[in-house]
Amino acid sequence: MSHTSAPFYPFRSAEARDTYLAYYDARAAREWPIASEERMAPTSYGKTFVRISGPAGAPPLVLLPGGLGTSLMWSPNIQGLSKEYRTFAVDQIAEHGRSISAKPVRTIEDVLNWLNELFDVLGLENGINLAGVSYGGATTARYATRYPERLDSAILIAPAMTVLRLTGRFLGQMIWAMLKPGPGLPRLFRWIFADLGRKDPQKLEETIEFISLCFRTGVRGELPIPKVLTDEELGGLRVRTLFLAGEHETVFDPVKAVRRLRRVAPQIATEIIPGAGHDLTIVQAEAVNRSILEFLGHSDGKD
Repeated sequence: MSHTSAPFYPFRSAEARDTYLAYYDARAAREWPIASEERMAPTSYGKTFVRISGPAGAPPLVLLPGGLGTSLMWSPNIQGLSKEYRTFAVDQIAEHGRSISAKPVRTIEDVLNWLNELFDVLGLENGINLAGVSYGGATTARYATRYPERLDSAILIAPAMTVLRLTGRFLGQMIWAMLKPGPGLPRLFRWIFADLGRKDPQKLEETIEFISLCFRTGVRGELPIPKVLTDEELGGLRVRTLFLAGEHETVFDPVKAVRRLRRVAPQIATEIIPGAGHDLTIVQAEAVNRSILEFLGHSDGKD
């Protein structure tokens, strides 16, 4: 993909973009459970699509998706989280979804600058609660180390490349999926989302279909790969932080991750959610909501 000053979607063609967005919008209409304001927030990196829910004037809770994910991945959680918080579910810039990129995002600093600009446009000066899943969790951790003065809390949900490196098996499965997406993608995500497959096979197949559509219609994303945080970075984190992982996590070893955090960053609250892996926000949505809300000071995490 050539980089110009003109806005672009990360799609192979206008026809591919239209196919993806029609599917995306249909899924949003079917799955997003509450009334939300939809906003395109301008930044120097492009226009960022945000779904805003919850009481006006309530404390802000910004929700970042994982790689290949969009704001829609928060559908199982948004109703419970929006009772006490003004939620901002974001489509990551330079990824699939409705955000429109205007220039490359080459470094982690670019990602953090984009997030800073997004907060400014949304009128979020400080006291922000920031939560992210997987890549969004990695972004949340790095934002908390770089701009702690703007955050009230950081919530790291299955954060990739943050506490530990990716497991060898995950890397092998991912490489195979990139080389042979036809058979490789379904196999990868049936393994990563094994608990979802046991609990709701139809939901798993719909998720795989959505991710496969990203690969059929889009070019590969160019978001930078973060480095695992050092002991000093984790130990120096002064934003109140919650780390959540499923007991069956495959992207990293959750037990080893908690062990490392307790050793180098005991100020970070940790919890392993039973009956879930990298799909914990879906298959254990109520438990995840409850953990988040209790951490933030509210007891009711039920939808």
